[in-house]
Amino acid sequence: MASVDSVRRMHPDEPVADESIADAQVRDELPTDLDVAATMGDYVFPDNSRRRIPGYMYLFLGLAALVVVAVADGSALVNGGFLVGGAALVLMGAYHLQAGWHVAFDEREALVAAARAVGFPIGHASAQMAWRGLRSRPTWRILLYSNESPPDRRGLVLVDAVDGSIVAQFDEENPEDWSAD
Repeated sequence: MASVDSVRRMHPDEPVADESIADAQVRDELPTDLDVAATMGDYVFPDNSRRRIPGYMYLFLGLAALVVVAVADGSALVNGGFLVGGAALVLMGAYHLQAGWHVAFDEREALVAAARAVGFPIGHASAQMAWRGLRSRPTWRILLYSNESPPDRRGLVLVDAVDGSIVAQFDEENPEDWSAD
């Protein structure tokens, strides 16, 4: 919360409109484009297959550079950098194409799979997209707690976002002490 004095210090050249404004009347506001409550509908996590778009662009540009090297070899405007750059772009494009996995399981389906894997009723849970391996396979990391208050158990489950299989799971008695709350 900003006071009139802090507003005056932040912008010393701008006059304060009303000196009688009480500190309790000055409020910070969140811009409308950042207001989560105003958004309509569900959030959809972007599909990982969007990596293929730059992959095709890198392939096209790399192949174009290699064609320029083949056609204009010996020209004063074309040197070995075209060959190295073209090869690098082709390799990067190929990597993007193979790493552009389609995410077939969203966070809700991953949460259901995680709940089945741990075998206890779920209370609070959190999903995070991560990528594993050299091929950047998308994987949901699901952190979950049992539905007691305070939770008796907690778990971490890795769910493959491509085929929905359980990659790894860990669950245990909750070691956190929440008695002070």
